[in-house]
Amino acid sequence: MFCMLANGANNGWRMNVHMHAFAEICAVCKVRNSFSKSLVCRCYGGPMSGVAGQKPEKVLEARDCAALVPPIGERIAMPADFGRRFVIFADAEEEFDWKRPFDRANVSTTAIKELINATARFNAAGVYPSYLVDYPVVDDPGSAAVIRALVESGAADVGTQLHPWVTPPFTEEVNEFNSFTGNLPRQLQQEKLEKLTSKITEAIGVRPTTYRAGRYGLGTDTMALLSLAGYRMDVSVRPFFNYGDRMGVDYRQHPLWPWRVNDQLIELPLTTGWTGALNSYPSLFQKRWLRGTLARTGMLSRVPLTPEGVPLTEALEAIAVLNDTGLEIFSLSFHTPSVVVGHTPYVRCKKELATFWAWWDGVFNAFAKLGINPVRQNEIIAAADRVR
Repeated sequence: MFCMLANGANNGWRMNVHMHAFAEICAVCKVRNSFSKSLVCRCYGGPMSGVAGQKPEKVLEARDCAALVPPIGERIAMPADFGRRFVIFADAEEEFDWKRPFDRANVSTTAIKELINATARFNAAGVYPSYLVDYPVVDDPGSAAVIRALVESGAADVGTQLHPWVTPPFTEEVNEFNSFTGNLPRQLQQEKLEKLTSKITEAIGVRPTTYRAGRYGLGTDTMALLSLAGYRMDVSVRPFFNYGDRMGVDYRQHPLWPWRVNDQLIELPLTTGWTGALNSYPSLFQKRWLRGTLARTGMLSRVPLTPEGVPLTEALEAIAVLNDTGLEIFSLSFHTPSVVVGHTPYVRCKKELATFWAWWDGVFNAFAKLGINPVRQNEIIAAADRVR
């Protein structure tokens, strides 16, 4: 089979074509490339990180794939009847001051009750969100009851989000490094995951199978631990973002499409698009001194699909660009405290709350016009199982 390999040079990347068996490359190679009509290695950090129809800036070899955290596995080509879909994974969590250091005392979950009204608005649009709950949410009887009622009625689904500083056992120091679960010792990670999973099962009545690491904090042990705990899908990877300067994970080389971690577990990354005249050259965004100018002039912007800090006009442009690439699943996100004024930096007044909901209305209308329909988390897992 054909595979494009990268040859580094001071003036850029030169693409060569060689003959290789898939076993010699990366499982991600099993993707049809729209511009070459051949099976081409797609594990690269290019403009859309592996989305069909985009010319790569750089191609990663198989050994590079395996070195990433988490490693990139075989791309999942969804069944033909799955169509093109979007899903919402909301971080259901405690309220805290985003500008202050992490504190185990911050466990208030008063905003969760507003999810009753928020979920009704989503349902009216035909959308059934997944609430990724953390320990304070299920440890509080009131907020746990709200989530349980939504799940039992079929209005929403439940998953796991692990904030280590508020998840027992509390044996680690509370600091920036330890706020990323993947940085903790393996045994402590496992104990926290087991405690949280058991607590969700007890409080909600459903054992969660979808996981997100708080602060997108995966580690080298995460996927193995999730598999041991019976999880089926991770939704932590945030392509094009680098948390390395905060002692977190660098996701700049990860693709937007879902892949198979192992026979049990799949990864569905959050969706981010590049917009502007220079959207084919996202590596420019990594130059800190240039980033602000690119964004202000509209020449190149990184646009995550979230109403938090992202104007509707930019989100719609990103959706249009991603639609042209043929992306099959759009994964959107928000933090549940944002449904109440005053709990996040994104919704500080009634006007910003109205903007929050107008964002969703505009995005849902755009998806409807493009024929991109909502999907639930278990439907994604089931569809992926059909194409093993």
